[in-house]
Amino acid sequence: MWPALTILALLAAGICFVALRRCRQVSEAAREQQQREFALLRQQHEQARAHELAQQQALFNSMSEGVLVLDGEGRVRLVNQALERLFGLTGDIRGRTVMEALRLHQAQELVNRTLLDGQVQEFELDLPGLDGNRSLQVNSAVVLGPDGRQQGMIVVCHDLTRLKQLENTRREFVANVSHELRTPLSMIKGYVETLIDGAKDNPEVATKFLQTIEKHADRLTYLIEDLLTISRLESGQVLMNFQRAELHGVVDRVLSDLESRAAAKQVTLRNEVPAEFAAHADAERLQQVLFNLVDNAIKYGRTGGSVVIGARRNDKKQIELWARDDGPGIPLEAQTRVFERFYRVDKARSRDAGGTGLGLAIVKHIVQSHGGEVWVESEPGKGAMFCFTLPEA
Repeated sequence: MWPALTILALLAAGICFVALRRCRQVSEAAREQQQREFALLRQQHEQARAHELAQQQALFNSMSEGVLVLDGEGRVRLVNQALERLFGLTGDIRGRTVMEALRLHQAQELVNRTLLDGQVQEFELDLPGLDGNRSLQVNSAVVLGPDGRQQGMIVVCHDLTRLKQLENTRREFVANVSHELRTPLSMIKGYVETLIDGAKDNPEVATKFLQTIEKHADRLTYLIEDLLTISRLESGQVLMNFQRAELHGVVDRVLSDLESRAAAKQVTLRNEVPAEFAAHADAERLQQVLFNLVDNAIKYGRTGGSVVIGARRNDKKQIELWARDDGPGIPLEAQTRVFERFYRVDKARSRDAGGTGLGLAIVKHIVQSHGGEVWVESEPGKGAMFCFTLPEA
């Protein structure tokens, strides 16, 4: 009987072992399935989070304003490309403090003020750079969580550099126009008052004063005409009549118009443009360009000197024209500015020579309207050569 009981016990133990093993296998399989499902859920969550961050980063990068997001510890959590460009950042600054990332005491001052006040509006921030200072207007605010506690900060930077440059240009323009208008008006008023006070009774003096008044009235007329011209050119309101323009003939007409002015200073005018050269241009506007260049060469060249108009073909299928004088020349530091409105190399000499101060600015705009370039080449004491290009006909 004992052997039978032993066998039954062994069979029962075997069955239990197999059952327990089977249960453990099922349990392990279920646990592995749960782990796989958990890993899959975690992967899906991470992918969704990465996708959300990518969308958020893409949104921030599409903004023209610079955006900086800080976490609750004051370290950089997110920065967009516009801010990287504004501050010239090249590496990854995430995880750094504002001072470590930007190295600007003004930026740290902004963060401190924002933490105290909750937000800061229209904070002025100046950025020194190789191409001059940049001006930023910065708005910042603390980010609060559902419990009202501070969880971070967002900083938005607007680049005001271009607006400030335009405002400075506007102020300079108004000041220059006011000055240019005031001078002839003061002269006219002074001579008129003198005539009223009795000078009108002396025919010789009255005639001289009236001639001076007429000269300054003409100066005002030229200034207003030039202002209207440059305004229309800059706004694109001037329509160009492009056609084949025979350059030698255009130059001849310009030199003929200026012949008396040249004779007054004993200046010799020479047309060295080859007869076969022709450009695709507006002949009337081209004549205006050449008139301004030759007129300046006569005014600022030396008495008894010469002014030469020449041309050649360049390797870009363009005609390159120039007006060259043998006067005192233009200093190197002034050569990049002579095409600015009202810029004067020698203010005292410019007042004596007259003019509106807009001639070269008009030249630049007309040449650019033709798709050309304009520049000056000069050495002090060796004259100046103003060059420009036009498309060949």
